[in-house]
Amino acid sequence: MAANEQAAVKEMEAIRTLGELKASGYGPRTVKDEMRSNLIEKLRAGERLFPGVLGYDESVIPQIVNAVLARQNFILLGLRGQAKSRIIRQLTDLLDETIPIIAGSEINDDPFSPLSAYGRRQVELHGDETRIDWVGRESRFVEKLATPDVTIADIIGDVDPIKAAKGGHLLSDELTIHFGLLPRANRGIFAINELPDLAGKIQVGLFNIMQEGDVQIKGYPIRLPLDVMLVFSANPEDYTARGKIITPLKDRIGAEIATHYPADILLSSRITEQEAWTNRPGLEGFQLSIPEHVREMTEQIAFEARDDQRIDKRSGVSQRFSISVLEAVVSNAERRAILTGEEAIVPRISDIYAALPAMTGKMELEYEGEQIGAQRIAKDLIKKAAGVVFERFFLGIDLEPAVRWFDDGNKLLLTDTISATESAMLLESVPGLIEAVLLPLDLREGDLAEIASACELVLEGLYAENKITRGEDGGFEAVTRTRQDRRGLIYEDLTDGEGYN
Repeated sequence: MAANEQAAVKEMEAIRTLGELKASGYGPRTVKDEMRSNLIEKLRAGERLFPGVLGYDESVIPQIVNAVLARQNFILLGLRGQAKSRIIRQLTDLLDETIPIIAGSEINDDPFSPLSAYGRRQVELHGDETRIDWVGRESRFVEKLATPDVTIADIIGDVDPIKAAKGGHLLSDELTIHFGLLPRANRGIFAINELPDLAGKIQVGLFNIMQEGDVQIKGYPIRLPLDVMLVFSANPEDYTARGKIITPLKDRIGAEIATHYPADILLSSRITEQEAWTNRPGLEGFQLSIPEHVREMTEQIAFEARDDQRIDKRSGVSQRFSISVLEAVVSNAERRAILTGEEAIVPRISDIYAALPAMTGKMELEYEGEQIGAQRIAKDLIKKAAGVVFERFFLGIDLEPAVRWFDDGNKLLLTDTISATESAMLLESVPGLIEAVLLPLDLREGDLAEIASACELVLEGLYAENKITRGEDGGFEAVTRTRQDRRGLIYEDLTDGEGYN
């Protein structure tokens, strides 16, 4: 905020009575008009909307802008991990820095047009001496996760016998109401996540508020013409399913805006790099370097998972999948560096296998997938992803000498805990392997940690192409004729009991 704007806000916040507010020339406006006006100012200034949300500049954000300009309530439809909650929470940036309310009001009563019985009574009793408070934009945002156990009392309100007893009011008096979340969001933004999970009678209550401005609480009709921007989120399948959402409520939602996963690996990698906790304190003397092929592998695994028929498409594979995997990969590399005393923390493919626990909990499996198991499916996804990334970096590179070395009966065991020096010594025994990775990845012979990581990608790529095989212990060896003949059959590949995946 500019210095002159800050000064104007402080000057306004010095106002403490309704009379002073009138004298200041302050003019009230609805929350939707307020958001529209502030949005127009941001657009004219060329300010970036929704900072930190990547990949939506040409799709989702223009549609949100149109909805706000049209003063429409809207819903974000998308699978999990598509930044819906982040977008909704950043809508507060379109609100004024502060607004005046009647002091003590539970529902942010406008001093010029109080809504509650309390607010009206304050103005009647005190007139221009009615006390004013100022409410910041963050306090004008109310968010609720819809669950089947949410009640009308939670959303709209309920009669409070304690209020009635303390104030000497009849239960039918509006002053006895304990307001729910929606009235408390008056003159602000009210967000409901996973709208279809809300019970039908609660949806009817929302519809009544949006359409008629009234609701019944314990049989007492209450007029609540709230000034509120309603924003929802939902899974597309739940939202379109019959019986999940009442038609009149759906009809009153101005815009349905579809979110989506990143369209390509580069964008997905940028999001993961922004969100993953990889810049870690407390490891002075260590140097973290995440190779590009490792970053691409973590993203490609997520892309493969989204295309895999054994994984539930209705749940999706969240962007948090890639974020959690990269964090776990770095952690395993960090653990190895601490144990071996190396300064360089450079993740390898073996670290991706060590990150299996970060994958399995983020995949909802279909029946077919449940029969195979999340662990084996995750390993199969790593294999597929390695094949794709391997081709990006090493297409056309002659690796036949390395394959022949394995065919001659040689084996190579690379665990995730051996040092880069030890790994390089083992890799030197494979003809042409180290030489093959230097040029494509622009490495020098002394970059042992990077060479170890690159060589593991090559070995994993050869495994993905079924030229060698990989054991459960991380060992590589030749593909036997029996296994080679059946490599095209994915179920036998995943379920044979000899330790190969």
